[in-house]
Amino acid sequence: MLTLDPHKLPNLEIPIATGWLLGACMEARGKQDLWIRQKPEVLEALREQTTIQSAESSNRIEGVTVEANRLRPLVIGRARPRDRSEEEVAGYRAALDWILSRKKPLAVTPDVIRRLHALAQSSGDSGEWKQRNNEIVEILPDGERKVRFVPATAKDTPKLIDTLCRSYRAVAGEERIPPLLTVATFVFDFLCIHPFRDGNGRVSRLVNTLLLEAQEVHVVRYISLERLIEESKAEYYDVLNLCSSGWHEGRNEIVPWWNYFLGTLRRAYKEFEQQVESAGPRPAKSDLVRRTVLGQSEPFTLADIMAQLPSVSSQLIKKVLAKMKDADELTLKGRGRGAQWIIK
Repeated sequence: MLTLDPHKLPNLEIPIATGWLLGACMEARGKQDLWIRQKPEVLEALREQTTIQSAESSNRIEGVTVEANRLRPLVIGRARPRDRSEEEVAGYRAALDWILSRKKPLAVTPDVIRRLHALAQSSGDSGEWKQRNNEIVEILPDGERKVRFVPATAKDTPKLIDTLCRSYRAVAGEERIPPLLTVATFVFDFLCIHPFRDGNGRVSRLVNTLLLEAQEVHVVRYISLERLIEESKAEYYDVLNLCSSGWHEGRNEIVPWWNYFLGTLRRAYKEFEQQVESAGPRPAKSDLVRRTVLGQSEPFTLADIMAQLPSVSSQLIKKVLAKMKDADELTLKGRGRGAQWIIK
């Protein structure tokens, strides 16, 4: 059933295209320390932006959204959540912090996976394996529900997750298969098991970050893989659908999933390189706010600027707006959250 089989996986052939993607990712990983040392002043802003984007995108993929002006306070400012959606965005940030703030990488175990679910999911059964069998359902344009995949049963889930974690450690300790393909296969099997009643997609992306960080793929700190997955969501689901066919019988494909996984990671590294190499001297944050404001072509709100500048505090943005108003560069119409600023 599991694709991550220590006896079968090392014997799978790696196609040329997959090998090329793998080589590109490994080459980029070899350069990442240089990029990190090259522009350390850029990294703080990238990390803050990535945390916000990851918490937002991973939840939005699952249909969980919050107001734009609440994102930064929830993720960076540690604002108190006001509803379940906000709890889950804040929870995802807490799970990321738990992964990335540790001096030594976390080992993947059933208890660690349950802990990630407990942090990221606000439901009453958070941190608990599913008690009932579940289905992955697709809602068609006409509203009809179509069962896309039937995951592992609730009865088999604890044993399968334990076997998956043990298999990962067994394969990761050898050199017969590239570590990035081992990570990709673990995440794929996790999604096929679907071990929780809800929140499986979010936990899969947290596990992805955990395993990549353990492999010293530090780009996950500076570029949001969750955002890249959201941007390619249709392809993500198509590949999952293709590769999950025959999973229960151990006859499923895995190469298309490997290619999607490696392609996403390669895009992250290319974006990271571009961000670092194109960054000039970092402007003062007040100058950054002013330039962003002057670049608005239509009336805008405070929340609009906050969403565009997640690394800048709302207090500083308000201060710059007030100064520009006093200098007769802006006018303000309305009051409260819906107040609009207009460039004169």
